[in-house]
Amino acid sequence: MGVLEDLFDVRDQVALVTGGASGLGYAFASILADCGATVIVADWNGERLEKELRGLSSRGRVAGYPLDVTDAPAVRACVDSIVAEYKSIDIAFANAGVARGRPPLLPEGWLDDMSMTDYNALIDVNLHGVVYTVQAAARHMKRQRSGSIITTASTAGLRNDPFTPYSYAIAKAGVVNFTKQAAHDLARWNVRVNAIAPGPFKTNLGGGGPMPPEAEARWNSVIPLGRMGDPAEIRGLALLLASPAGSFMTGGVYPIDGGALLQGPSLPPAG
Repeated sequence: MGVLEDLFDVRDQVALVTGGASGLGYAFASILADCGATVIVADWNGERLEKELRGLSSRGRVAGYPLDVTDAPAVRACVDSIVAEYKSIDIAFANAGVARGRPPLLPEGWLDDMSMTDYNALIDVNLHGVVYTVQAAARHMKRQRSGSIITTASTAGLRNDPFTPYSYAIAKAGVVNFTKQAAHDLARWNVRVNAIAPGPFKTNLGGGGPMPPEAEARWNSVIPLGRMGDPAEIRGLALLLASPAGSFMTGGVYPIDGGALLQGPSLPPAG
């Protein structure tokens, strides 16, 4: 192989991607499969998982695992079964996430109207699910004395964002600091932990189908590049962090947002 191929070589690596049957998770799974890794795609939606596996399986070695990341024993069992079958876990994308609730930009999203049901659900998936996944993978990576863990944070975890529900921003801020804490802890075992912090991407994160045109236009207006990202555009950063090219990178939080963090968010005047 050439220098470039060696640098980004993930052939025969065993990778887990949670929330891998849609959106950014699918992009993470696809680039790893394309580059020769064995990819286990975990997702709570069994029907969607089965459908997307058919497409992914044509790209490389891919298997599916139905998983609710809010169930800590189930997450641990998932990772243990991967190691039992494939003898290692080399890459883990703790990616599964959901969005629910109304952003502060809209009256129904103001702090005093926040639904605690939505709040608890989002914290459970977006924060606790990440913690459970990282913890389960780290147990084996420490024994191996190698591994790369990538969490999915958000630019909403790096600064206030009036387009994002409170619960989502709180959870992602937690993911940012948890990633740094885990990176510091696990470096002794040569296990790297980094976070990708996406800005606005065209995904079905909320589960309600395609984004309404007016919502997409609102996002486009605050992105210096003038548009939302396509999930395929996150593949390069994902491969960098998972591969030997990122061998000296740990504890980092890497925004990929079309420049959205370059300009501060703004709220409409009080009514």
